[in-house]
Amino acid sequence: MQITSNSFDNDQKILETYAFGIPDAEAHMALGQNRNPPLAWQDVPEGTNSLVLMCIDPDAPSVADDVNQESHTISATLPRAEFCHWVMVDIAPTETLIAEGTCSDGVTKGGKSAPNGPAGSRQGLNDYTGFLAGDKDMRGNYFGYDGPCPPWNDEIVHHYQFILNATDLERCPVDGAFTASDVKQALEGHVLATARIVGTYTLNPDKA
Repeated sequence: MQITSNSFDNDQKILETYAFGIPDAEAHMALGQNRNPPLAWQDVPEGTNSLVLMCIDPDAPSVADDVNQESHTISATLPRAEFCHWVMVDIAPTETLIAEGTCSDGVTKGGKSAPNGPAGSRQGLNDYTGFLAGDKDMRGNYFGYDGPCPPWNDEIVHHYQFILNATDLERCPVDGAFTASDVKQALEGHVLATARIVGTYTLNPDKA
C-alpha cells in the first residue's frame, strides 16, 4: 500500500497553504489557510474493511516552558512528544483520495465541530484541543485537520507523518470525542497494512 501527495514529496517541505500557522515578520506567526493537503493511495490489501488516517508530529516539545518565548530557544536535545493534527476513521476501502481543502479550509477559532470528510467517515479530536485550552479566544474542541504550527523558536524542523492504516474493522470501536490515542488502542491486532508520507515544516526563519 502506498500513500502520496501531489503537493509535496516524502521528507520535503509542506506548503504554507496547509499550515495552521505561517511566518510573520512582526509577530513571528500568523494564522494560515489551514487547508488539508491532497492525499491519494493505492494497493489497499484484500480483506480491508475500513481505512484510518492520522497526521502525527513526533517532534513536539515535551516541555512547553520555552515555547514561543522571546530570547529563548527550544533546544534540539529536548525530548520530544507526539502531537496529533488529524485522526479519521471508517474511511471506506473503495476511497482512493482526499482532495485539497475538502476536510479543512481555514482556521476555525474554537475548532471545527463537524468537519467534512469522505462519506461514512468520522473524525476525532486533534491536540490543538489541549494546547489551546488556556487561550480564551481560541479554546474549544478541535475536530478534524488542523495543520502545522511548530514553535517559531524551535531549533529543529518538524516532521508531519500522514499515516494510512488498512484495517479489518467494519467500524472502528471509538465514539464521540475520540483521540488518536483511543484509535491506536482500538487498532491493535486489526491493521493489515500501513503506509505513510512525511512532510516537513518550520516557523523558525533560521531553519527555513
